[in-house]
Amino acid sequence: MGEVIKFRKPSLKEKHKGKTMCENGFHKWVIEQNKQFDVKRGRLVTLYKCARCGTTKIKAH
Repeated sequence: MGEVIKFRKPSLKEKHKGKTMCENGFHKWVIEQNKQFDVKRGRLVTLYKCARCGTTKIKAH
């Protein structure tokens, strides 16, 4: 027979690692799309995505 691998439930610390910062407003923003043009506003638009939780925000320049 093969070796027996023990599976364990991840602890709460491991399960929510990095998410508590985002819940308190400290996102880690990374540029998703750079210099996209918005026709309605007539401005350049940059799309940001949080590296930890995946939320997005749009900023017009």
